[in-house]
Amino acid sequence: MPEPRWIIHLPTTLTSRDAAADLAAALARSLGHVDTIDFGETTLSEEDAQHLRYRVWCDVRLADGGRCGRRDGHGGSCGATELR
Repeated sequence: MPEPRWIIHLPTTLTSRDAAADLAAALARSLGHVDTIDFGETTLSEEDAQHLRYRVWCDVRLADGGRCGRRDGHGGSCGATELR
């Protein structure tokens, strides 16, 4: 049985989901070298509705085993672009 993974909830003072997604993307660019952080699994929630989460990035697994790096709900086909 694998060890459980831990989630870090990082509250912000932002009041818009788009601004929060932009901050998540900036953190992914800045901390992308830290291989213990799975930015592809990043979700957002309102402070008082943490049970309702929104994905930041597309969840589609690619043929090479990687994950699509485009924003959730993107148009066009999935691709291994940098998370942004």
